[in-house]
Amino acid sequence: MAKRSKRLKKAIESYKDEIEKHFNKLDKDIEEGGNILARYYIKELDKSLIDALEKKLGLLGEDEETSELLKKYKARLMEYKKKVGEFG
Repeated sequence: MAKRSKRLKKAIESYKDEIEKHFNKLDKDIEEGGNILARYYIKELDKSLIDALEKKLGLLGEDEETSELLKKYKARLMEYKKKVGEFG
């Protein structure tokens, strides 16, 4: 079980890094007025990265810190959706 949890932690850190990269790209695209690419990054974050992170965290075991992390990411994503004008 130790190997599995070590791999899960490594995967979780990788997802966190990838999510932050996508948020940075999203900031850049919104500033430049590229709503098409911004919508792509929003969908990628929403449908792929945050969901995958949530599943990995669930496998590792849910605690308050990880729950807060997911809430923070989802709230941040909702702010971007409002900026771009996409709610679904």
